[in-house]
Amino acid sequence: MNLRNGRSKALAIGAVALVSTLSLSACGTDDNTGKSSSGASTAGGATAAKIACADKGGQLLGAGSTAQSPAIDVWKAAYSAACSSATLTYSGGGSGAGVTQFNQGKIAFAGSDSALKPAEVDASKAVCTGGQAIDLPMVAGLVSIVFNIDGVDKLVVDGPTLAKIFDSQITKWNDPAIAALNPGVTLPDAAIQAIHRSEDSGTTANLTGYLAKAGGGNWKYPAAKAWAGQGGQSANGSAGVAALVKQTKNSISYVELSYAQTNKLNSAAINTGASKPVEATAANAAATLASAKVVGTGADLALDIDYATKAEGNYPITLVTYEIVCDKGNKADSLPVLKSFLNYTVSDAGQQAIGAVGYVPLPAELATKVKTHIDALA
Repeated sequence: MNLRNGRSKALAIGAVALVSTLSLSACGTDDNTGKSSSGASTAGGATAAKIACADKGGQLLGAGSTAQSPAIDVWKAAYSAACSSATLTYSGGGSGAGVTQFNQGKIAFAGSDSALKPAEVDASKAVCTGGQAIDLPMVAGLVSIVFNIDGVDKLVVDGPTLAKIFDSQITKWNDPAIAALNPGVTLPDAAIQAIHRSEDSGTTANLTGYLAKAGGGNWKYPAAKAWAGQGGQSANGSAGVAALVKQTKNSISYVELSYAQTNKLNSAAINTGASKPVEATAANAAATLASAKVVGTGADLALDIDYATKAEGNYPITLVTYEIVCDKGNKADSLPVLKSFLNYTVSDAGQQAIGAVGYVPLPAELATKVKTHIDALA
């Protein structure tokens, strides 16, 4: 084993170990002196964790990714209990809407499930005085292929088949391509109800990135936040998609694992070319995340995830939500709270807390890099 492979394997083992030992951690008392606070438990019986509040409170506004909304809810409860003088507001609307609002100067941070495009970075310079927007990976998870098929509770899919399903090239559940992946499973002679996001979505960008790389040439469109596949139904936000799948027989779609778990939806395993199909689990996503490479420059920590991985136990459609912030030029009235809140979210306690609701803790090495850049925000 060479040094690089050995290092990646060690990161993967560490990430998987952390996933398997998660406990829900939250925050402490209403101590807003700027010192670490600790003490009382929070809603849901969460154990208190130390949070360093900002010296002064204030309002912190964020918006964007619905993929991270359940994570934000956990963090907001913990942080607000510890730092009562700070007011946090996060609205969804999708990654595209979040980036737009950020570049209009309406919010202090945006959540996006895909890294900023060069044009979006250029636009950010108008609101980040003397600086620009950067990507800070904060919420990791996976895109689960969820289904609601009559009489079927286990399903295997692969890139080429999914590309054809989501582009209306395969329209029946008992199609030979699906049957070949599912020997022994009785698939209904029923029309496939494919569902996609209606708004610009980073989750869509991750799925279409996977389809573009692992679809065997069957996905004719570039990876993008906007849906381009033919046919199908649409719904707004991850919550809307999950609800529509739950109420629609013979449907299939894509949501983050947390939404699949909350809505008790079945998740398909993916045939990646490994010795056996890879299940949609946090541990399998952690293995993929551990080998992701930082491709951003400077303070930007955009990641490159290998959607075409064939490594054993590596779930291919692994997703990272970035918090989009200004490296320089943040508003003075919200910067202290922004740094305080983000330092909590990237901490061991913050990452473990969201692990309990279906997310994947960031590898320690990556979390350390994120914290360094949070501390340098100005």
